[in-house]
Amino acid sequence: MRRHLRVLVVLALTQIAGWGMIGILPVIAPRVAAAFGISLSTVFLGTSAMFVAMGLAAPWAGRAFRRFGSREVMTVGAAGIGLGLCLLSLSPNPVVFLMGWVTVGLAGSLFLTTAAYAYIASYADDRARSLIGTLMLVTGLAGSVFWPVTAFLEDLVGWRGVGVTYAAIMALAVCPLVWFGLPAIEETAAASPSAGRPRKGPVFALMVAAIALNSFVTFGIDAVGIQLLKAMGMDLAGAVAIASLLGVFKVGGRVIDLLGGRRWDGLSTGLVAGTMIPMGLAVIWIGGAGTVSVAGYLALFGLGSGAFAVARATMPLVFFQKADYAAAMSTIALPMNLINALAPPALAGLLSGIGAQATFAVLGGLSVTALAILLLLKRMRFHARTA
Repeated sequence: MRRHLRVLVVLALTQIAGWGMIGILPVIAPRVAAAFGISLSTVFLGTSAMFVAMGLAAPWAGRAFRRFGSREVMTVGAAGIGLGLCLLSLSPNPVVFLMGWVTVGLAGSLFLTTAAYAYIASYADDRARSLIGTLMLVTGLAGSVFWPVTAFLEDLVGWRGVGVTYAAIMALAVCPLVWFGLPAIEETAAASPSAGRPRKGPVFALMVAAIALNSFVTFGIDAVGIQLLKAMGMDLAGAVAIASLLGVFKVGGRVIDLLGGRRWDGLSTGLVAGTMIPMGLAVIWIGGAGTVSVAGYLALFGLGSGAFAVARATMPLVFFQKADYAAAMSTIALPMNLINALAPPALAGLLSGIGAQATFAVLGGLSVTALAILLLLKRMRFHARTA
């Protein structure tokens, strides 16, 4: 247990740092737009470029995990994120700025989320689902920790100084922590005859669709949620505070998964969470930025999106063997990240075109569609068991 705790702490610290440091655009976007003389939606193309690069590199990253080991690949990825942050911070024009985000995306495929889960799947064996779920929820604190810090640093050293500072932390702190803090392991996926060839079919396609739709919603709100709240009448400080509290509620979503105990799997958690997400969006769509509606939004959407984060990470364990987990996650990462790449500019465009409340309504419709797909998956699994 102590051995697992050490690994969980190292992965939690480094994943929070990684996601927190690449999640700076929601705070710095207005000043970046002013510095380059471009629109806000154009600035958020940086996040899109990152997710496109991350998705396209995912299959290659999956092979790298199996060949070189997750710890080794994660160390290289952390250094690459530092390089990308440095490049975008020193960029003289929007083109170089986008190139910096592409570099962050390529490196992120080697370091963020899938790499950590692949490491756990090989390291923890029978405790993999529990540790992956815990790690996924803890990383929900990334925005809560780093958005206020980023806002403070931006006022202190400017948006370029923020990027350079975070690049130095990635290179000088995160890289050594991954290399020396995680034990070297032999990847179990390398020993599996079917590794890298996860079975595909209707169930796989539906699982990817449900994950991608709700990821579009949750990643999109992570990216432009502060701007959405500002458009509903909040000042910057209040919007940052609500967005940070949302991350805290996401961590609380872990309780939903724990309530099911061993009776629940990733699909069960996904169904409960997938019901809460549209309910939370409906509350703020109807009630606006009032105290009661914001509280309901935080509780329902925050807890629901946090629990769905667990489902997103553990649902593949319902349909794939643990030895094939890394290959399955890498396969899923390609379409998921490409769809996520659409979220920031699409939501920024919707916000400008139809307003904040209508944007929340669109997101609610997408999350209801995801819930319908999850219910279909449950029905298909039931019929498969009784056939």
